[in-house]
Amino acid sequence: MSNSRIRVRAAAPDDVDLVLELIRGLAEYEKLAHELQLDEGRLRGHLFGDRPYVEVLIGELDGGAVGYALYFHTYSTFLTKPGIWLEDLFVTPEHRGQGVGRALLGRLAGIATERGCGRLEWSVLDWNTPAISFYRGIGARPVKGWTTYRLTGDALLSFGASSGA
Repeated sequence: MSNSRIRVRAAAPDDVDLVLELIRGLAEYEKLAHELQLDEGRLRGHLFGDRPYVEVLIGELDGGAVGYALYFHTYSTFLTKPGIWLEDLFVTPEHRGQGVGRALLGRLAGIATERGCGRLEWSVLDWNTPAISFYRGIGARPVKGWTTYRLTGDALLSFGASSGA
């Protein structure tokens, strides 16, 4: 289904403030705004510096930016292929249900295919039933038997220092 009202494009350096605004919107929706430590300079460098770490797609509806997808490459040793990890997918609440999220995720699936990736993966908060329904509707399934672990802050610093690395 083609929708001429929707456009998906790669973010440009002039979009960094827009991306920050959309990240704030995602954090508010996920009830995690208190965890934000946004830094415009770091984000700009990670998107457009000498060694980009992440990429962003911007979703537009009727010419206005209303969503984004932020992603980066991973690697599967079992498949011996790269993959893509979708870190953020967000559409502003007032623009949901109009196909922007589907267009963003569809474009990202196309990028994964073009780049020879074996996987497109992401996580979702357990309580986010609208997103879970959307993901199931496009054929995505949860990965059974896996639990995500995270090492951050003081624990990350302490463990890194104690390992002698």
